[in-house]
Amino acid sequence: MLELIDRLLNRTTMYRLVLYVCVAELALGAVLGGLGILPFSPVALILSTAVITATCILSNVVFARIMKAPVNRESAIITALILALIISPIVPFQLPGLGFLVWASLLAMASKYVIAADRDHVFNPAAFAVVITAVAVGQSASWWVGSMSMLPAVAIGGAMIVRKIRREDLVWSFFAAALVTGAVTASSGSALLSMERAVLHTPLIFFATLMLTEPLTTPPTRSLRIAYGAFVGFLSAPAIHVGAVYSTPELALVVGNLFSYAVSPTGKHLLTLTSRVQLSRDSFEFVFSSPRPVPFRAGQYMEWTLPHRSPDDRGVRRYFTMSSSPEDRMVKVGIKFCLEPSSFKKQMGDMVRGDVIMAGEIAGDFVLPRNRRKKLAFVAGGIGVTPFRSMVQSLIDRGESRDVVLLYANKTVEDIAYRDVFDEARTVIGMKTSYALSEVAQAPPNWNGPLGMLDARTIAEEIPDYADRLFYISGPHGMVTAFESSLAAMGVSHKNIKTDYFPGFV
Repeated sequence: MLELIDRLLNRTTMYRLVLYVCVAELALGAVLGGLGILPFSPVALILSTAVITATCILSNVVFARIMKAPVNRESAIITALILALIISPIVPFQLPGLGFLVWASLLAMASKYVIAADRDHVFNPAAFAVVITAVAVGQSASWWVGSMSMLPAVAIGGAMIVRKIRREDLVWSFFAAALVTGAVTASSGSALLSMERAVLHTPLIFFATLMLTEPLTTPPTRSLRIAYGAFVGFLSAPAIHVGAVYSTPELALVVGNLFSYAVSPTGKHLLTLTSRVQLSRDSFEFVFSSPRPVPFRAGQYMEWTLPHRSPDDRGVRRYFTMSSSPEDRMVKVGIKFCLEPSSFKKQMGDMVRGDVIMAGEIAGDFVLPRNRRKKLAFVAGGIGVTPFRSMVQSLIDRGESRDVVLLYANKTVEDIAYRDVFDEARTVIGMKTSYALSEVAQAPPNWNGPLGMLDARTIAEEIPDYADRLFYISGPHGMVTAFESSLAAMGVSHKNIKTDYFPGFV
């Protein structure tokens, strides 16, 4: 069942999924309003949503041009729909209410461009907007989406988003902290009632699954994400206050964003294409220069933004792992092009020397262990080898020898990428590399690698001391899950298996 859900989720990006979930929840809200279950009319909700969306889209374009930043309409629409879900719809043609909607929308967009650090917005836009309006004009979010009648849709939509981006660790740490803090600070004898109310009658689920998980304002590694979730969860408890100022979900998130900003690599990078090199039959490496260093660890990924006309359902943003080493002055990324590439990849494929792309949000735990004596096994499929190219090149650049075995699977010899780097690693750092071919019936001349699909037998033959190694697996989703299962069946502990994953992976 989960495999079927994953297939459905993998057909769209994280951002497009969030957009669909918000639209579905607004549609349900309109129906419930029409039935008298929610305290507003469908007309009021539609009008409010239209005003917020129009203001966000227009101001997003204006702020982007002023700040000379790429226009991301999808992001503006998502922020607008979140605002529509947490701000009570206005009575049609009521001017004070209309002004509040416009004011909140402008603040949300301003937080992305004006109140930003090096083109990198610090705060969740919707949360920032309603915090400022609460202070400035005494109007804030009602969080109507947190009503009991909306709970089934909110829970299902939220579960899909969390499953898509695999941020269960963040969400569970938030819930644990929020519920425990709420129970401890509740009046005597009402701890369970407090927990029940928090889950069933507040916007906690919507807040945790759709707003807290926003990638651009969350820390880059798992341990920091867990700490971030617990910190925001603690602050979300209604009884937490400083003087006369009591906590609200939006205030807790804004304060948590400051924590995330403090512990995360910050800033957007404008990268200029200098060259493009063909790696294999359908894979290319794009080489970019940067006016300032890009601080990442080998194996980490970045979010890449490339606005273009008529983007498809995949949108204008992608997550790609750097193939360059941190010691390289250039930023490199290896990309596979299918027969029918997305509009993003088509645009990227049309880039010429001197064209610019924006990248930021450096993140990921798929990095070398601190313990240099740990024996490692890298398992890659296709262009999923890019994080290993980054790690291996970094080891070469630093002259650091580690006990590493690379098992690299491709369909044919023509699909192998970065062979020059891995062959160099054999002599420079002593790395052993086995190339496997899955769609070749007869071995090519002078070939000594395995043929056929990778399985437990292949692992045992190519990596005899597999039980002593820490495995890193990167490649197509099906290959990664299959290899995980094979290793588990061979007795390899889950804690000795690391898989490459980033938000929006398809």
